[in-house]
Amino acid sequence: MRLAACVEYDGSGFRGWQTQQEGVRTVQEEVEKGLSVVASENISVVCSGRTDAGVHSKGQIIHFDTNAVRSERSWLLGTNTNMAHDVALVSIKSVSDDFHARFSAVARCYRYIIHQRMVKSALMRERAWWVYRPLDIDKMQQAAAYLIGEHDFSSFRAAQCQSNTPMRNVHYINLSREDEMIYVDIKANAFLHHMVRNIVGLLVEIGKGAKPAQWCKDVLEARDRKEAAITAPPQGLYFMSAEYPPGVY
Repeated sequence: MRLAACVEYDGSGFRGWQTQQEGVRTVQEEVEKGLSVVASENISVVCSGRTDAGVHSKGQIIHFDTNAVRSERSWLLGTNTNMAHDVALVSIKSVSDDFHARFSAVARCYRYIIHQRMVKSALMRERAWWVYRPLDIDKMQQAAAYLIGEHDFSSFRAAQCQSNTPMRNVHYINLSREDEMIYVDIKANAFLHHMVRNIVGLLVEIGKGAKPAQWCKDVLEARDRKEAAITAPPQGLYFMSAEYPPGVY
């Protein structure tokens, strides 16, 4: 039997999603530990999109196979009881045997949060990127428009990215402001390693007035990571959701 679940986590205490060597705390290891206790067997999970150290999630989707028969309530409450406080199963359901959390997904959505004020925050230091200089989000939105559609995003991929192709299709990049917070919401068919954080790093440079909006287009066309800006820090990034074809999940 195959089950799919939605996982929420605070990434500040983890070295990322993927299980690593012994002694390194990861979200995958924590989730598999909790599920295995409830299932009374070893559980291995597959996720919709791996996240780096310090990155959070509101809607990570996983799937796993099991012989255990449990109610939805038992899976949720039992698993959450046997996991740490900074990770939780939000929902779980039975899916078809051909469902795949990663390969069945047709899009992923991320949100990046920038905390903009003159002084740093003691409360938001692990939840957002503090930028004290004023940002022109209209100019940032103008720059982001150059990235919409299918492009070669080599200028926005990390050196260690293992994807076979730099081609990605960005559906939208929307910026909004709410008091001291600036939200950057990005949806694409898939993302390269550090792609969202590299895009945000570039948009912030433009928002500060250091570069014109046209610079975004120039960087994209250069297909060279060295032409872009810094990588935004991980604490402002949230994996919001994965999208699937109707009726699949």
